[in-house]
Amino acid sequence: MSKIAVVYWSGTGNTEKMADQVVAGVKSGGAEVDCFRASEFSADLMDNYDAVAFGCPSMGAEELEEEEFAPMFEQCEKKLKGKKIALFGSYGWGDGEWMRTWEDRCIEDEAVIACECVICNETPDESGEEACRNLGKSLV
Repeated sequence: MSKIAVVYWSGTGNTEKMADQVVAGVKSGGAEVDCFRASEFSADLMDNYDAVAFGCPSMGAEELEEEEFAPMFEQCEKKLKGKKIALFGSYGWGDGEWMRTWEDRCIEDEAVIACECVICNETPDESGEEACRNLGKSLV
């Protein structure tokens, strides 16, 4: 059985709602899943999982959250080569540049991108929730 980690940071609760749906998708796909806030996860845990979903909203000038998520993710980057991952997050402005930049970074790190990233404007609607569940299933 696959073991998947869902790791996220959420300031308003929107990305947390997305993470909950990713977890539901992983479970429906028949895999074991552990969900972590960014402050609870580290690069040392990467080897314990077959795949990882990372979630972070757009912050500032369309960038990853700087205090908790970005430092944790930077440490995990050295473990991304060959690792199956998926990315998700919410935004309130902009056009998704932060996600494109983040995905490009992961591709440069030679991660295996399991599916197209999922972004939701503010709170995920029904189609956004479904996209998150499908993202979770893609990691199984």
